[in-house]
Amino acid sequence: MRICIVAEGSYPYTMGGVSSWADDLIRSFPEHEFVILSVISSRALRGKFAYTLPDNVTEVHELYLQDMDWSGRGRVRMNREEYNALRSLLLDQRIDWGTLIDFFQKKRPSLNGLLMGEDFFHAVTELYQLHYSQVVFSDFLWMMRSIYLPLFFTLSMKLPKAELYHCLCTGYAGVLGGMAKHLYGSSLIISEHGIYTREREEELVKAKWVQGLYKNVWISQFRKMSRLAYEQADLVTSLYEHARTLQVEMDCPEEKIKVTPNGIRVEDFRNLSGKTEEDEGWINVGAFLRITSIKDVKSMLQAFGFAKEREPALKLWVMGPWEEDEAYARDCFDLVEDMALQDVVFTGRINTKDYLGRMDMTLLTSISEGQPLTVLESFAARKPVIATNVGNCRGLILGEGDDFGPAGLVTHIMNLEEISQAILYLAHRPAERQSMGEAGYKRVCARYQMEQMHDTYQRIYQNFSPEERKGESKTGVAV
Repeated sequence: MRICIVAEGSYPYTMGGVSSWADDLIRSFPEHEFVILSVISSRALRGKFAYTLPDNVTEVHELYLQDMDWSGRGRVRMNREEYNALRSLLLDQRIDWGTLIDFFQKKRPSLNGLLMGEDFFHAVTELYQLHYSQVVFSDFLWMMRSIYLPLFFTLSMKLPKAELYHCLCTGYAGVLGGMAKHLYGSSLIISEHGIYTREREEELVKAKWVQGLYKNVWISQFRKMSRLAYEQADLVTSLYEHARTLQVEMDCPEEKIKVTPNGIRVEDFRNLSGKTEEDEGWINVGAFLRITSIKDVKSMLQAFGFAKEREPALKLWVMGPWEEDEAYARDCFDLVEDMALQDVVFTGRINTKDYLGRMDMTLLTSISEGQPLTVLESFAARKPVIATNVGNCRGLILGEGDDFGPAGLVTHIMNLEEISQAILYLAHRPAERQSMGEAGYKRVCARYQMEQMHDTYQRIYQNFSPEERKGESKTGVAV
C-alpha cells in the first residue's frame, strides 16, 4: 500500500517526539511504500533532513508556508459559487471547503491577484463590519492577507497520490489530508500527538508578534482548519483519554476517535552503561529535549539554580539540539552566565542511550506536551521523572488504572519553587528514586511497548487497505 505521511514542522526536518515516532512507524512497516509530504516554513529548509530516510520512503514533497513566490500577476475574479465559498471561510459560516479546493486546484489563481483583488476585499470588509470595526481597517486588511496567504499556499499545493493519507496533526497538514480525501477519495487518518489547536492557542497567547483581537482571528483560523481535518478523517487517534476528550470539545466526532498510546523499544534501554568516574559524587539530573520555548528551558535553569544553592552535588545535563530556535537557545546560554550557574552542561544533539544510564533522574518542564517519549525512555531505563502537569505526564508518572505506584513527581507549569523542591526531594532519597524507577519500568512494559503500537497500526492500516475497502464496498461491512 502507498501511504502518504503528512507532517507539519516535524519529520524529517527536526528531531523530537513526533519525528521519532514517525521514523519508527515507517521502519516498522517495510512492506508498505511511504511518501512524505512535509509542511515547513521556507525554501531555506529544502532537503535539510535531520533523519536518514528509511528505504521504504520513495518520495519527499515540501510545502513552504512562508514562500515568497506568490507574486504572480493577473486579475482573479471568482464566480458566485466560488465567492460564496470564500465568504463562508472568512465568516466561518458552514464553510464550503469542496468548492474552495476545486477553485485553487483547477483554476490555479494568482495568490497576489486574489489577495489584492475585489473578492477578497469585499469578504474582508463584511467580516470587519460585523465583528472588528473598532480597529483600523487597513491594518485589519493586511492582517487578513497575512493569515490567509499560508492557507492559500496549502490549498494550491499539488498533492502526491496515495491510497492512504496519514496526517500527524490537524492544522495545515490536516487541510492537505482533507484535500486529498476530496480530490482522490483516499482514506484519511489523523494522529494527534498534542492537540494542535490548543497548542497554537497557547503560543498565540504568549506571542508578541500579534496583538489584541488579532490573536482571536488567528485562533479562529486554526479551529477552522482542524474542523476540516476532523470532518474528513475516517479515523482520528489520540495518545490518551484526556486528549480524546479535548478532540471532542474541538468538534471531532466522538465515534471517529481511537486511543492509541505511544510505544518504545524497551529492550534498547536494558543494558545501558551506568555512571562513570566523572560522575562520582554528583547527582545527575538529565533533560533530554530540544532547546525551544515550548520546553521552557529557562524555568528549568532557574529552578535548578535554586536547588543547586541547597544541594551543591547537583549537576544538570541539558541534552538535545538547539538549532531549531537559536535565539531562544542563546537566551538560555546567557541565563546560565547571568545567574552564574555552576555545573550545567549543554551537550547538543546526542544519542540518548549514551547518557541516560548515567542519570539519577530526568526532568521535563514543558508548557505543552502530548505523551512524551522521553518519559517512556526514562521509565525503560528505570529512571524517575520530574515533569510539569501537561499532556499525559501526570497519567504516565502517577499511573492510569494500574497499581505500580508513582514513577516520579509532577509539578505545575513554571512553578520554580515546586520544580526545585522536587529535584531536592529525589536528590536526597536514593531508595525512593530506585522504587520510582522500578514503577516506571513496570508501567512502560505493561502498556507502552513498540510491539503494542505496531500491532495497533498494523490493524489500522489493514482496515484501510485497498483490498479491505473493496470488501466493504461489496458487502457493506468490514471483512
